[in-house]
Amino acid sequence: MFSANQEGLDAALSLRYQVRVTHQRKTVGVKTLVHRRYAQHGTASTTEAMAQVNETSARTAQLGWVLESACSQLARWAVHPETSLLTLAVNISARQLQQDDFVEQVLAALNRTGANPDRLKLELTESWLVIDDGNIIDKMIVLKTHRVGVSLDDFGIGYASLSSLKRLPLYQLQIDQGFVRGAINCPNDAAIAKMIVAMADNMALTVLADGVDTAAQWNFLTSIGCHHYQGDLLTKPLPMQEFGSFYTFNG
Repeated sequence: MFSANQEGLDAALSLRYQVRVTHQRKTVGVKTLVHRRYAQHGTASTTEAMAQVNETSARTAQLGWVLESACSQLARWAVHPETSLLTLAVNISARQLQQDDFVEQVLAALNRTGANPDRLKLELTESWLVIDDGNIIDKMIVLKTHRVGVSLDDFGIGYASLSSLKRLPLYQLQIDQGFVRGAINCPNDAAIAKMIVAMADNMALTVLADGVDTAAQWNFLTSIGCHHYQGDLLTKPLPMQEFGSFYTFNG
């Protein structure tokens, strides 16, 4: 549990976990999500970890806590045969990647916890390409040399050009949730989803569809050859105790 002050409200932060599966519904990975509960208003929300980061000290501390927690969880999973091959994905922000010591922060967390870097996946939204000055790509390359994978989230919303995409040391593209939701009723959304899958196949990248909430979405995505899936159709985000019980291992 982590506490932070956001916009003047005391927020108790905890982590939730949502599975990622293949088209055969085999669990291959997990996404880390931050659950925020505000003491004054009694409200709660669950958002992608590290997705919306600013420069406040509370946010910086939150980033370190999420990354450290993810690496610690991977180390615990490594000793159980059922979970030793699972990946754990965490969102990062462009601002975080712009920190001079970001790579060192990641490597230090891996070293402290003993987590396997092959199992840690960092996710960056496509919008960062607008502000990239070259340093971010350099850091991504360094992370790749240390076996930490980086994926491009929300792909297809229009920021990434093909010329920039080919320079990125990625292992995965993630179809933006808007296209996942719209693919059933909108031919254009369906066409874009198909294009992303075809492009990824040609570039030897995996494709993940997030926000898969209905059987119709699942059926469409499997029909076009999507590789991995995440969404409430499979399971809602769960705290680790419930997540571990659901998957019958000691997390």
